[in-house]
Amino acid sequence: MKFELQDEYIELFKLLKVMDLVDSGARAKYIVADGHVKRNGVIEVRKRAKIIAGDVIEVDDARIEVVAS
Repeated sequence: MKFELQDEYIELFKLLKVMDLVDSGARAKYIVADGHVKRNGVIEVRKRAKIIAGDVIEVDDARIEVVAS
């Protein structure tokens, strides 16, 4: 999947919600804090991490490539 970034960055939990990988912001925060999300191949536990163009986010078998608009 690709996500076209409209601003300078998007917070990680918001990206998961926008991409419909979770059903709520609370669930997104939980799976991030619990270590189920990778950012550029490394586990990311900061739910408000600033995701920028070029980042690759992985959750289970879903892969999101963040690209500039």
